[in-house]
Amino acid sequence: MFDSKKIRSDFPQLDRKIHGKRIVYLDSTATSLKPQSVIDRENEYYTKYTANIYRGIYTTSEEATAEYERTRQLAARFIGASLAEEIVFTRNTTESINLVMYGLSRTNLANQEFVATIMEHHSNFVPWQQITTGFGLPFRIWNINASGQLNLNELEKLITRKTKLLAVTAVSNVLGTINPIKEIVRAVKHLNSRCLVLVDAAQAVPHMPVSVREWGADFVAFSSHKMLGPTGVGVLWGRRELLEEMKPFNYGGEMIAEVHVDHTVFKPSPHKFEAGTPHIAGVIGFGAALEYLERLGMEQVRAHERELISYAIKTLDRVGGLTYLGPKGSRMRGAVFACTLQGVHSHDIAQILNEDNVFIRAGNHCAQPLHEYLGIASTARASCYIYTTKEDIDALVEGLLKVKKIFA
Repeated sequence: MFDSKKIRSDFPQLDRKIHGKRIVYLDSTATSLKPQSVIDRENEYYTKYTANIYRGIYTTSEEATAEYERTRQLAARFIGASLAEEIVFTRNTTESINLVMYGLSRTNLANQEFVATIMEHHSNFVPWQQITTGFGLPFRIWNINASGQLNLNELEKLITRKTKLLAVTAVSNVLGTINPIKEIVRAVKHLNSRCLVLVDAAQAVPHMPVSVREWGADFVAFSSHKMLGPTGVGVLWGRRELLEEMKPFNYGGEMIAEVHVDHTVFKPSPHKFEAGTPHIAGVIGFGAALEYLERLGMEQVRAHERELISYAIKTLDRVGGLTYLGPKGSRMRGAVFACTLQGVHSHDIAQILNEDNVFIRAGNHCAQPLHEYLGIASTARASCYIYTTKEDIDALVEGLLKVKKIFA
């Protein structure tokens, strides 16, 4: 049985009290808390086998290398990749996407077009905006309907024989909308088999079962820190043949096979994209996070969040004047609620909730084009994860009622 209260005991930060009150952490969409097992695994590297990877022909270096590469295997298995060599470690989702953008910028883009959805995080919007601006290419936007969802029929107008890439998020970090990636990819490939599809899965991989083979996309990016792991570690999954074709993002040590005065031979992917000393401890800690989530089971994680979504939708109705964005049911939304409260700025909501240790996010959540499209300056966003309980939702609602009372 999935027991979020028991799970909470694995997270030392939840034991902390501020001004004598417990923490209600509702900002997991920004970054998740870390279980003790992840902290211990990272600390183990620093205390038992600190060494650089690959190059040392001695015990601790070989131990570090083995753990680092084991995490690559774990990551491949976790997202249903065919090969561990399709996993590239980066600093975060942002760098993963920029790696692809940089690789494409080194190719012939004459007469090409790019498409992104209006709900993209800036990390999957700005790179494509900039590459099209720099090369003078069309940049098309796939808008949403009134329920915060994409209409697949509109792809016929957006995807042409000139379209180089579609950038699409698997789950919106504002709307909570879960996009049908498999169906989107199938529709795109039907319209243009050469069109690449890059999926920002930063809000999907931590919260539900994901299989990149089933999705059929060309690139998938996500981050360790949003799924119980350390900060400073990201993942880019790409189809092997595409990774082999792409130019490296950084040049330097470790990504080379040979260096001569007149030429350099690079290692095959993924190593040609991992120049210099990586965040070894972070990657090893990320391995512990993957193991933790595997033990829970991602079907169970998703079921827990759907239960919280249903409870939150019902409970938030107690707060008059509150509007939350995105789909109204639990089937096609993640456990994130970006809200507006009539007559109250989102920053004021977050500040007052903080007085009772209810931690949420306020602003445009790195999705300003979406907020502008919706005609909203900012929203207050609460998000849930495996350690979130119904009592946390109750605390959020009580806090919102307090805000209303203050601003009455």
